[in-house]
Amino acid sequence: MAAEAVLTFAAEGILKKVLSLAAQEFGLAWGFKAELRKLRKSFTEIERFLVDVANQPQEKSKSMEEWVKNLKDIAEDAEDVLDEFEYEVARRKVEIQNHMKKKVLNFFSLSNPLAFRLQMAHKMQKINASLVKLKSEAPLLGLVSKNKGATPQGIRWDRQTDSRIGRDGITVGRGEVVTKIVTTLTDSKYNQENPAVMAIVGMGGLGKTTLAKSVYNEALIHKHFETGIWVCVSDTFDVDLILLKMLEQLKPANAPSSKDNREALLKFLNEELKDKRYILVLDDVWNEDSGKWKNLMECLSKLYSAAGSKIVVTTRSGIVASISEKLLPRHDLEHLSVDECWSIIKDGAFLNSSDHITHEFQTVGTEIAEICGGVPLAAKVLGGILRTKKSIEEWSLFKNSIIWHNLSKEEDRIMPVLKLSFDNLESPSLKQCFSYCSMFEKDFDIQRENLIQLWMAQGLLHSSPGKRKDMEDIGNEYFDILLQSSLFQEEGIFVKRYKMHDLVHDMAELVSKSESLTGDLRGIGNTNEIRHVARVSTSVLDKLPERSARKLRSVFFNDGEVPRNILAWFKALRVLNLSNANIEEFPISVGRLKHLRYLDISKTRFKSFPKSIGKLYNLQTLRATNCAFKEFPKELQNLTNLRHIYFDESTKFPQGISRLTCLRTLPYFSVGNEIGCQIEELAGLKHLKGELIIRNLEHVKNGEEAKKATLEDKKEICHLSFKWTKDRSITNNNEEGDVLEGLRPHPGLESLRIENFMGDKYPSWMILLNNLKEIQLLGCDKCEGVPPFGHLPNLTELKINGMTNLTCLGAEFYGYDLDHNVAKTSKEKITLFPTLKVLHIVKCNNLIEWMEAPMMSTQKVVVFPCLEELDITYCSKLRNVPSHFPSLQKLVINYSDSGTPIEEISSELTTLVSLEIGGIKELTCLPKGILKNNNNLSSLRIRECDDLTCIAPDVFGSCGSLERLFIGWCKKLRHLLDGLD
Repeated sequence: MAAEAVLTFAAEGILKKVLSLAAQEFGLAWGFKAELRKLRKSFTEIERFLVDVANQPQEKSKSMEEWVKNLKDIAEDAEDVLDEFEYEVARRKVEIQNHMKKKVLNFFSLSNPLAFRLQMAHKMQKINASLVKLKSEAPLLGLVSKNKGATPQGIRWDRQTDSRIGRDGITVGRGEVVTKIVTTLTDSKYNQENPAVMAIVGMGGLGKTTLAKSVYNEALIHKHFETGIWVCVSDTFDVDLILLKMLEQLKPANAPSSKDNREALLKFLNEELKDKRYILVLDDVWNEDSGKWKNLMECLSKLYSAAGSKIVVTTRSGIVASISEKLLPRHDLEHLSVDECWSIIKDGAFLNSSDHITHEFQTVGTEIAEICGGVPLAAKVLGGILRTKKSIEEWSLFKNSIIWHNLSKEEDRIMPVLKLSFDNLESPSLKQCFSYCSMFEKDFDIQRENLIQLWMAQGLLHSSPGKRKDMEDIGNEYFDILLQSSLFQEEGIFVKRYKMHDLVHDMAELVSKSESLTGDLRGIGNTNEIRHVARVSTSVLDKLPERSARKLRSVFFNDGEVPRNILAWFKALRVLNLSNANIEEFPISVGRLKHLRYLDISKTRFKSFPKSIGKLYNLQTLRATNCAFKEFPKELQNLTNLRHIYFDESTKFPQGISRLTCLRTLPYFSVGNEIGCQIEELAGLKHLKGELIIRNLEHVKNGEEAKKATLEDKKEICHLSFKWTKDRSITNNNEEGDVLEGLRPHPGLESLRIENFMGDKYPSWMILLNNLKEIQLLGCDKCEGVPPFGHLPNLTELKINGMTNLTCLGAEFYGYDLDHNVAKTSKEKITLFPTLKVLHIVKCNNLIEWMEAPMMSTQKVVVFPCLEELDITYCSKLRNVPSHFPSLQKLVINYSDSGTPIEEISSELTTLVSLEIGGIKELTCLPKGILKNNNNLSSLRIRECDDLTCIAPDVFGSCGSLERLFIGWCKKLRHLLDGLD
């Protein structure tokens, strides 16, 4: 299905590598220039024949397939040889840096240069001979050499995207169904069985999962059920695995991580769900064995959960529904109308579907909507395809091509539509990126950065001719196109998560079937074609012939044992995932994997790294979080191609990080006094991105030394933390202030955290960071004031914690002077803290006064217009606070000597949703207006207020929205109001 796309890209990738490597001097030094030139010439000529493969008649498909397979094998052999050259280039550079030789070296002199030369020459000659033979066969097969057309081989760089990318439109037309299901699930008349079961039934692509998610996320469901659990069951109905997945969602401490002990699983589940009403969604169930279903229900009936717990099953099978449903009525999903399908298509096809759409587009679009047959997934995918087609002529041609695909049969409609979306992907490399996703199991949470790093390791990300872009940037553009094409789906609001629809996953498995092994070996005709292995047991890997194992590009080990010698087979590996593997000792043989670019050893138990990791000169990504080992070996500094490394804060990093000049991701840097650990090590890491935490800053002597980190030049760092060691001795506050002044970041920084700083004032550059969205000042107990932040236009979160020398938040806190200087010649109003949503003031024990913002007679001053959450905790001396918070929804005041702050804050409040009060010594009664004036208050928590004698007169009658009430450890409070339920 995707042979031409995959193999065209294989040839392209080799050509790019040949061009890159041919420019290096080792080709001249070792006499390979002629062979490299032959290789480049042959691939260029064969690429022209490859263009004609798709035009050949069906009767030639077998011979075409054989020819293309041979090309692919030869291309991979060439890639491996060229990769060995790259490896040797990197090795030589490292050895020169390590001063391992005292004299000038010839290239590759560490190993026997003559032997290496003869070996490489022989391989190159053999590959070129095979290419000559392959090229001579092409005309005999009827292939004609053709120049490639204008179809881009990279992605279309000017492709439009918008903020709605990946938004799920499949809930169109389902509003009444959602309401009906929610009403049924929360109706007490269905509480006789515990748990009761409802089935949602419909064909693939009709929106069962999306409907279930809409129900699951409804506010009424959250209110009615104390716990929600979501498990994707898919093809394999394993009762113990379902129980384990339920437990993983609940995340109890010390819970079993294996499904092997059912009694242990039930014990922990019972502890988590005892006396709780829960809702469990079992998504995508295929099991038609009533015995297995009965087994699961027997397990769940043993849980001492509260009456009224419910299970929702989504399935394509009426048989599954009939054996699972219990008491609750089943819901058979209906198809959407043509208008509803057109609405989904419009949402995907146009940047703004509310804009005026011409009659021509409306007519053709409605005809395409009719072809969808009421299936929302088909409409969503077609909308994504149509976004790339800008003219009415393109729409009409596309409509005719859909009709030509004969999508009249309902059961055959979805996969052809997904095939169209796959065919519409603009480059072979993008298609290969999509097919690689078959490695993940269904319903897997796709981590964007991780997937891009896997694509990168496979060599799938290249810039278009004349473009110089980071592989990561190209990967992000690919990812967005797959989102826009509805081949990925975006979920989550605050934390974005990505998934593939189960049918889309089926498509990925289909297009990668000959290359990927994700089960057992049954049905695999030729293991020599397998390149990627995932979700298989070690016993299956053991059965792979050694010849096949030597061709593998990816191995994702399943949970379990990893034989120590098995890695010696995998000579061509680019990706090795040992995450969660049951290994006590790290395999030394990993050092032999010359081609390895991605290594994940997270959640493993081995205590130390072998030195051989220092030989992975091509490694780009190393993931090592939640590991048992305490430090990396010093040989890590040899990994000069490393771009991304992930590790725990407690893991010790070796000296010499400055040599890793390709690094993009570095979560932590600990400053030391030794050479190779000082702050200047960061200077050469010019490509750092994302988040960086710099620890042990007490080892930086002065501001001049701090400037050597050149943080101002690292413009792609978004989140920056400066940490000093707590409870250290300090002799000169000014030096520490100079250090922080010297650590000036670039002005585009989005998040800043300063912890345990002992200077007496903050740096001058803080008020100039207009892009800041988040500021945290933690444990800076020598500072007597907070910088003026009120003018920062993008600040949404400010947390001040542990500033024990802070006594007053005055006019300077609001940045009034800065805004006044800008606005004094204008009649516009001044807005202070214009976007701030969260403000925490915690453990400021000497803070006495928080002043109102200064007002002006000539201009209107607006303060905190967007503040939604205010937390004042352990500020025992605080007496005076502002009173105007027009949007406040959550208020927390804990451990204050005075009741004045809550009285002043609440005097004008009308927007509260949640109120928490605790440990306020002088509070005898809640302020009169705080409950009466806040009609949307749904949560009230009062504790440890020793002098509280009453809540407030005549207040609970006006709190009709109150859902959660907790009052505890208030010694003088004897009773609540009469009539309070």
